[in-house]
Amino acid sequence: MKSDLFTSEHLAEAAQFPGMTLQNAKSVKYTVNGEMHALQGSMIAFRGNLQFEHKSQGLGGLLKRALTGEGLPLMAVRGQGEAWFAHEAQNCFIVEIEQGDALTVNGRNVLCFDSTLAYEIKTVKGAGMTGGGLFNSVFRGYGKIALICEGNPIVIPVTPEAPVNVDTDAVVGWSEQLRTSLHRSQSIGSMVRGGSGEAVQLKLEGQGFVIVRPSELTPQKKSAN
Repeated sequence: MKSDLFTSEHLAEAAQFPGMTLQNAKSVKYTVNGEMHALQGSMIAFRGNLQFEHKSQGLGGLLKRALTGEGLPLMAVRGQGEAWFAHEAQNCFIVEIEQGDALTVNGRNVLCFDSTLAYEIKTVKGAGMTGGGLFNSVFRGYGKIALICEGNPIVIPVTPEAPVNVDTDAVVGWSEQLRTSLHRSQSIGSMVRGGSGEAVQLKLEGQGFVIVRPSELTPQKKSAN
């Protein structure tokens, strides 16, 4: 049988080493030798001796998720084998976190990550009680995390001289050491006249970077899982 479908661009080749790699722009391949964690329902294929189990968030994580809507509905993948992960054909990107690093990520943008990474749901300081992104997941330790994003994200450097304001519906994540606060970019007069649609943003100050998606948040599709 002949087809462009069978070229190396699409072929799932045998793993050379454990851990995660990009299969293509829309999916991540993870060679499991022990345990890793992934978004529930994101596995699209696997081979080998693997088990997929619900991963508890602990009482504190469950309470925060119930109160805020922010959280990580995770599954633990254990055993030896290969698994492929994807979510609604969103673009995939791998970030390697080194010891001493910390990355704040919106829970909706997490696909899978190494079990060597620790995470917790934390309040975004200075964000008050408005807008999305009030609670995010902070990852620390060492290992890789795969992020998903509708479209190609934009990484914007943040410096003490040039803080960055981002729409809370568009932000994917940022360097955890950045200071956060709310920024109001709309005058009272504009609000009275109907508003601009850009009233409040998340302001990031310090030294680091912020990742934003090229659109505001769209309604999430209901999962069939």
